[in-house]
Amino acid sequence: MKQTILLVDDEKDIISFMKDALQDEGYEVVFAYEGQEALTKLKINPDLIVLDVMMPGMDGFALCEMIRKSISCPIIFLSAKQTEQDRVKGLLVGGDDYLVKPFSMKELKARIYAHLRREQRINSNSYNRLYFGEVTIDLNGYQILHNNEVIPFTSREFEIIHFLALHPGQVFTREQLYEKVWGYDAEGDSSTITEHVKKIRAKLLKYDETPYISTVWGIGYKWVK
Repeated sequence: MKQTILLVDDEKDIISFMKDALQDEGYEVVFAYEGQEALTKLKINPDLIVLDVMMPGMDGFALCEMIRKSISCPIIFLSAKQTEQDRVKGLLVGGDDYLVKPFSMKELKARIYAHLRREQRINSNSYNRLYFGEVTIDLNGYQILHNNEVIPFTSREFEIIHFLALHPGQVFTREQLYEKVWGYDAEGDSSTITEHVKKIRAKLLKYDETPYISTVWGIGYKWVK
C-alpha cells in the first residue's frame, strides 16, 4: 500500500516540482494551496505532511496547530525564514522537522524517508515481524526465518529484503534500492543491487520455491504480495 504525502504550499511551481519527484519515489501525493483547503484534505489521513510557513491567510504555524488537533503524522516545515527563532517556533507548534528554502529535493526525500521509517518502527507493532507464506522477517531480531529456521543473510541482503517487503507489490529501480540501503552519499554503483538480488534468490530457493522478489524488466524489482 502506497504511503500518502500531503503537500501544502501556495506556490504552484513548488507543489508541481515536489509532486513529480515524490510520485517518482512511489508515494501517493495530495496537495493544497492554502490552509482551509489543507484542512479538508486531512480526511485522507496522510502519512506525512510537507507544510509551507509563509502562506496568505492562515500561515503554516497556525495551520500546524490546527492539524495537530486531529493528526499525529510527521510534519516537515518548508520556509524561507531561517532564523533560529523561526525553526524553534516550528518545532514548538507541532512540527517534526524544518527545511529552509531554497532546498534540495534530494535532502527533502531523505528526510521524508527517515520520518516515515521512524513512524513505522515506533507506532506499529505489526512491523516487528512480517509474514509471507512460510517465510518470516523478524525486524527486531534482524533475521529471516523459514519455518522457524534462520536463513543466513548478510546485513545488506537483509536490508534489501526488509525494504522491499515493507512495500509489497511496489516496484523500485536499482538506483532507488541502492540509495535506500547504502545511503544517498554512498560511493559505489547501483549495479551491485543485481548481484545482491541474485544471492538473495539463491538462498531463498534452497528453502522455498516461491519467487518472493520479482524482476520488472526495464524498471527494477518488487516484493511479490
